[in-house]
Amino acid sequence: MTVPGRRSSTFTMLLRSGFTDPSAAARLLESDALAPVRADPVLLDALGATADPDLALRGLVRLAEAQPAGERPGLLDTLVSSKPLRDRLLGVLGASEALADHLARHPRDWHALVTYEAADLHPGLAEFEQGLAEAHDPVALRIAYRRCLLSIAARDVCGTIDVAQTAAELADLATATLRAALRIATAAAPEDAARCRLAVIAMGKCGGNELNYVSDVDVIFVAEAAQAANGANGANGGNGAANGSTTGTADESKALQAATRLASHLMRICSETTVEGSIWPVDANLRPEGRNGPLVRTLSSHLVYYQRWAKTWEFQALLKARAVAGDPELGAAYIDAISPLVWQAAERENFVVDVQQMRRRVVDNIPASQVDRELKLGPGGLRDVEFAVQLLQLVHGRSDSTLRSGTTLDALHALAAGGYVGRADAAQLNDAYRFLRAMEHRIQLHRLRRTHLVPVDEADLRRLGRSLGLRTEPVAELNKAWRRHATVVRRLHEKLFYRPLLDAVAQLAPGETRLSPRAAGQRLEALGYADPAAALRHLEALASGVTRKAAIQRTLLPVMLGWFADSADPDAGLLGFRKVSDALGKTPWYLRLLRDEGAAAENLARVLSAGRLAPDLLMRAPEAVALLGDPEGLRPRTHEALEQEVLAAVGRADSAEAAVTVVRGVRRRELFRTAAADIIASYGTEDSPAEKDHGTLVDRVGRAVSDLTAATVAGALRAAVRDQWGDTLPTRFAVIGVGRFGGHELGYGSDADVLFVHEPREGVDEQEAAKAAQAVIAEMRRLLQLPTADPPLLIDADLRPEGRSGPLVRTLASYAAYYRRWSLTWESQALLRAAPVAGDPDLGRRFIDLIDPLRYPSGGLGDDAVREIRRLKARMESERLPRGADPTLHTKLGRGGLSDVEWTVQLLQMRHAWDVPALRTTRTREALAAAHAAGLIPAEEAQVLDEAWVLATRVRNAVMLVRGRAGDTFPSEARELAAVGRYLGYAEGTVGEMLDDYRRTTRRARAVVDALFYAG
Repeated sequence: MTVPGRRSSTFTMLLRSGFTDPSAAARLLESDALAPVRADPVLLDALGATADPDLALRGLVRLAEAQPAGERPGLLDTLVSSKPLRDRLLGVLGASEALADHLARHPRDWHALVTYEAADLHPGLAEFEQGLAEAHDPVALRIAYRRCLLSIAARDVCGTIDVAQTAAELADLATATLRAALRIATAAAPEDAARCRLAVIAMGKCGGNELNYVSDVDVIFVAEAAQAANGANGANGGNGAANGSTTGTADESKALQAATRLASHLMRICSETTVEGSIWPVDANLRPEGRNGPLVRTLSSHLVYYQRWAKTWEFQALLKARAVAGDPELGAAYIDAISPLVWQAAERENFVVDVQQMRRRVVDNIPASQVDRELKLGPGGLRDVEFAVQLLQLVHGRSDSTLRSGTTLDALHALAAGGYVGRADAAQLNDAYRFLRAMEHRIQLHRLRRTHLVPVDEADLRRLGRSLGLRTEPVAELNKAWRRHATVVRRLHEKLFYRPLLDAVAQLAPGETRLSPRAAGQRLEALGYADPAAALRHLEALASGVTRKAAIQRTLLPVMLGWFADSADPDAGLLGFRKVSDALGKTPWYLRLLRDEGAAAENLARVLSAGRLAPDLLMRAPEAVALLGDPEGLRPRTHEALEQEVLAAVGRADSAEAAVTVVRGVRRRELFRTAAADIIASYGTEDSPAEKDHGTLVDRVGRAVSDLTAATVAGALRAAVRDQWGDTLPTRFAVIGVGRFGGHELGYGSDADVLFVHEPREGVDEQEAAKAAQAVIAEMRRLLQLPTADPPLLIDADLRPEGRSGPLVRTLASYAAYYRRWSLTWESQALLRAAPVAGDPDLGRRFIDLIDPLRYPSGGLGDDAVREIRRLKARMESERLPRGADPTLHTKLGRGGLSDVEWTVQLLQMRHAWDVPALRTTRTREALAAAHAAGLIPAEEAQVLDEAWVLATRVRNAVMLVRGRAGDTFPSEARELAAVGRYLGYAEGTVGEMLDDYRRTTRRARAVVDALFYAG
């Protein structure tokens, strides 16, 4: 019976020793299995030093109970008397439930720890091969593998070896295991082994000597017929077919079949699960053609594939290739043959595009609930470090053989020694990578499961933190250290590429190594800069000197260069940044904005590298960059606010020219605001993903540009009137927007389609009133097209009655007479998108009252009118499409484009708006939604038309943003086409996919148009 006071004392002692369940621990200590040592304070202290004392004690009791008769005293005596054995054994039991299970099943395997302790061994490949030598079947191999793994884990958790040494030993153990598995497979099929020479090439972390505890072991198999000497039909062979498939002589075919059977058996031996578990999956999917390709190829077949068909990522993977098992001469021949191809990858035609695709983080496949716990693929994870190092190796390793290591940390050290990476950055990245890998090791070691997720359970986090030496507040300290290192990786991931470029053009501290101009040029080329020499000149101008401006720009440029490289035109982005900085660099607010406003620098980089329009607008008044740092700066202003600002400016001006100069300046600023907001929403930023609702983007741009155009026209009208007539024009005057202007659907390159209407004031002669109206129109047009630095606004009145042959302006009565006697169906259709935009509001309303019966005819359109509209549409399709234009890609007049959708919607309006009030709108998408709501068009067909209209509108906006001039079809120049793709959300190198998607979307829309417009 336990005395209560003694029990309380024991509980307190156990809590102080780190046990979380002292009751259970006390019961275990009372176990007969531990009777000889339970009172020894050394044991309790040692248990308290483990990652999980409760787990360690449970494992120890199980191990002691499992000892064969008479052997338990030996275990316990050694445990108490030998500190190294005690630390290693209890350390493993406290960190790995899986290895505790192994020891319970194989209770004599603890002696392996005594063996290594006595000889002070740090086992390598030879020792592991010896440890696996007696394994002649898969089950025995699994047991022997776990026994060897036990020795690595014991020294790892005790700190005898560091994370890099642990990873290297795990890779050596994997190599020995692959050799043993091949030995077993060979013994099972000696005829196959006699027929072929088979080499196993390790890839990935095994090939790079940096393996995890539990990881797929990536391999490639290469084989030759047994009589082929020294890989003779390797590089000089030619037996591979054009697509890299394996063909050849009958002997070679039989040899490949035999090698395939051996390779498949090897994979099963390692991968299949038995009562002893599995070792790890052997993954051969990095082979040519992946899962679709043959498992085994000849050396010549491998080379044909890599020379003709391989992608950049495949050469990146081959960077870690290492011959590990099978025929050593064939393995060496394979490595010798593919190595030159790896280091020439940066010279391949598509290298830049491939790099831009690979550099762009892809975390969409990670469940949202796991992104923040991903050690490998999450932001600031292991993959960021590994990819950055490998890319720099591919770029610079072609001319510097010291960089050609398959081990991440060795390569990072070599990059720093050669000046390709800043030494301080390399040191920080080294520390962060080691910490993250140590976390990964400890997480996997617990249950020997393949995972890269940080656990959420408090007990798991506590054990993980303690295993890394964090003992005071293990969970809090672990989270803090993990976030700190992940932040370092996120911060340095991009700077790793770009900081050395600045060092190459700046003065360095004595003893620092810098990139050579050639190496700097290579890196800029690899990152998408078409003119590396000019880019280096811009960098030198931006970063050189001792001024505050240069210091701030040196801090900003590494990350900004990354944002530029993420665009379709990095050169334009960098040049634009230099121009803006030259213009504003001496203004304190500009430097403060970029330094302190987190989003401003990224927003500026996105805007400057997305095309010509936004930078051109910004360069005319660089102070507009301030909009990019204001949280409200990118929000479109209302029509009322714009008109108020414009009219107030006109009122303060001394002349009409001065007034409209201010008005056009406001228009330039607001166009920049709208374009910048559109670009940033389409591209997305680090803190804000790209806008997925493209219809919202289109509506936002159309509304903003239309409101801005209306305010500009109102300002020009007020300026023209004040200059000649003072406050009052002799005639009431209104401007009616038509087309996209009236529909609030203007794009960046749209003209302002209008009608002019006037009404003489009382006592004013009609001729005098008409003359005044004509004069004010002429003055408005002149003012809005004066040669200045600001973009002109063209006013187009060709949709007026009688077109260009008719008078430019009419009285309301004249419009009424014309429409009553002469109006044609197409003119009524054009009036569907008429809305007052400037001038006398009452006159504008009365004009709308006049035209409503025309555009929404009572009872709908008659059959003759419907036939006329269809005939006009068919004629337009045959006559107006520009010669040579691709009808599948023309956004306005092409198949399923804007005209198709708009005419279909407008026909529905003219036929049904008299009975469906919701159809009485000037906006295409609103009318389409109303038609669906009224049951006039099925939901699926309405969606098809809406998607086509939105896509075509976005393409037109993208073309204007990219080229700086309007266009109705995709650009033909490659870089401009890529920039349009980036705006539309397509990754670099996928313009073919973009064009296919456009054709597919508009083809579906045309089918709906044919059914509704022509046949409905």
